[in-house]
Amino acid sequence: MPVRTLVVWIPDWPVVAFGRESGEDAAAVAVVEKNIVVACSAAARAEGVRRGQRRRDAQGACPRLQIVATDAARDHRAFAPLVAAIERLAPHVQIIRSGLCALKARGPARYYGGEEEAANVLRAALHEAGVNDVRIGIADGPFTAEQAARAATTAEAPVRCVPPGLSGPFLAPLPATLLHDAGAETSLASLLARLGIHTLGAFAELPTDGIRDRLGEQGVRLQALAAGADSRTVTPRDVPPELDREVVFEPPVELAEQAAFGMRVAAEEFIARLDALRLVCTELRVELESERGERSERVWLHPGTFDAAAVVDRVRWQLAEQQELRSPVARVRISPEAVDDQAHHVPGLFGRGEREKVHHALSRVQAMLGHRSVLTPVIAGGRWLDERQVMVPWGDRAVAPRDASLPWPGSLPAPLPTTVFPAPRPAEVRDAEGARILVDERGALSGTPVDIAVGGVRRGVLSWAGPWTVIEREWDAARRRVAHRFQIVDAAQVAWLLVHEDGRWSVEARYD
Repeated sequence: MPVRTLVVWIPDWPVVAFGRESGEDAAAVAVVEKNIVVACSAAARAEGVRRGQRRRDAQGACPRLQIVATDAARDHRAFAPLVAAIERLAPHVQIIRSGLCALKARGPARYYGGEEEAANVLRAALHEAGVNDVRIGIADGPFTAEQAARAATTAEAPVRCVPPGLSGPFLAPLPATLLHDAGAETSLASLLARLGIHTLGAFAELPTDGIRDRLGEQGVRLQALAAGADSRTVTPRDVPPELDREVVFEPPVELAEQAAFGMRVAAEEFIARLDALRLVCTELRVELESERGERSERVWLHPGTFDAAAVVDRVRWQLAEQQELRSPVARVRISPEAVDDQAHHVPGLFGRGEREKVHHALSRVQAMLGHRSVLTPVIAGGRWLDERQVMVPWGDRAVAPRDASLPWPGSLPAPLPTTVFPAPRPAEVRDAEGARILVDERGALSGTPVDIAVGGVRRGVLSWAGPWTVIEREWDAARRRVAHRFQIVDAAQVAWLLVHEDGRWSVEARYD
């Protein structure tokens, strides 16, 4: 028999998570994955942005749209405190996915005096946590309760309770495509559409034997869901151990050394708790908050594991370099961003290895000369070589500002040059008569390259190839850019990557 289930749903959760973590309050926001909109804010929807749109179409509908890349870790990280707030009032919560969770309705209903009363208590707790739009559905089984929260609630009526035994009539008019959220393959939706079956009620009325013959036991299970006979129950999560440590300074402290000293006991407790659970921390999150409410947050990496001294050092360095905090420090919080089993980190392999020695040496240089004194390169996305190289301070998470896995039409394919000039070097390309060679917008050359001049030194041309045209922002007259790339090998067998743009030649890189 279906179990009465309460489902909590936060609409547009990826957008909400971005706003909660970044602190930005931009009205029109769209979260994009593989150039497809997966979530958007209410202001963006009012301008015509929709889920499933291509990024370009969404920007065309709303020119002021802020595009944000999808981040499952961010969504989960922002959702965890809200689940903890629910568990303080009603334990045994199952996280279906970020922004959506379920729990058995019987216990909270008996404690708070009814199902809708329990739903209102949970909504009030999430409102206190800073989430304004919370929808709750209550029904027989998780599937019907989720559809009640999604399809039958509004901002004005955020709670929908489907009476016991009436799940089938409630689900009947809903589209059959909702079965995709219950694990159905995309092909099932197209098959039902070809058969003229567009609602869950119509699917539920089909002969069960025919469903079994055509779709197997999976089809029978989906038909039961469509009829409101959800046999699944809520599977509560294992509550993670509390590992975070926080120190509040009263009165706030002004010196980094003072704050670091105050964190020593908390750091030792942090490491001791990890040891008790036989875990090690490989990524540490440090959050700072000033007297005025200014915040600074950073994730620190470590090739082995953090000990208490390393934790204090990270706090000290972050305090010393953060310019965002213009008033004394009022709060410091440390938490593990990533943990691993202790057995995977044998001291002989990691704790006293060469990698650990290098890390300590570079960390000492940072402590003496500043956090950005030791940088490591990260390859980012982009069309131009200088913008693809991003320097990240040693110990920081190596996150590229632009996704290198995206297509980036016009970018240079492998093999890439080994020497990239920070600023393009002026160059000249001439033909056999000594005339400067020009390239028109179609990529046609005014002559055949015979020699080039780089840094005032003339070199004969042995061979050349190109052009490869790069066109950026063709729709924007103010920022439109059209350039042509050429590969040229000089008489000394040195290969150059040249760019012709606006009637001028320059050297972008050299193949060594």
